[in-house]
Amino acid sequence: MYKHPLLNRDKMTPQEAFDILIDGNERFINNETEKKDLKSLLDLTRDKQHPFTSFLSCADSRAPVELIFDQALGDVFSVRLAGNIASDKAIGSLEYSTKYLGSKLIVVMGHTGCGAVQAACDDFKEGHIGEIVNMIRPCLRFEKEELNDRSSSNKGFLDKVVSLNVKYQIDTIIRCSDIIDEQITNKQIGIIGGVFNFNTGRVDFLEDTLTF
Repeated sequence: MYKHPLLNRDKMTPQEAFDILIDGNERFINNETEKKDLKSLLDLTRDKQHPFTSFLSCADSRAPVELIFDQALGDVFSVRLAGNIASDKAIGSLEYSTKYLGSKLIVVMGHTGCGAVQAACDDFKEGHIGEIVNMIRPCLRFEKEELNDRSSSNKGFLDKVVSLNVKYQIDTIIRCSDIIDEQITNKQIGIIGGVFNFNTGRVDFLEDTLTF
């Protein structure tokens, strides 16, 4: 089993997992990513996985979690869906990662200019994309400051809805999963939201979503 070089994963706390991600994102921003022996990691993780963190993030091709946080094989249990929506299957995957794989932290990560959030702002309904939009649309009502242009062309409005969507999906996970809610209550795992900024490469964590 691959073990993170800094910590024993069985004893890792949610805070320690969070700190590793912060450090990794700093390395990514500064183009100082660590060299990884991927072949050795493949051998070490062949029979069992023990990710220290789980992500529900957007499927956008420009936002690969392992690269953004400078992590390697076996480090991240990654669930990716357009709009980082907390569908039943996404929640079930997160439950599996925390209850049976020992992941210590769930991160829900959106990103700037998210196309799925844009679609929700513009009330897009075509095809199965509409199903994704339906899981984002409720968070629009939480944005009460913009009274005029509430479309995706208003960048300020869009940025606010991206953050609100992250918070809404976290609320959905906790509300709909007795397993995750119990683990959070018992301080076995933590959960936090963040937004990846394409301009800077930084993930801005939403501190008011932090639950350890």
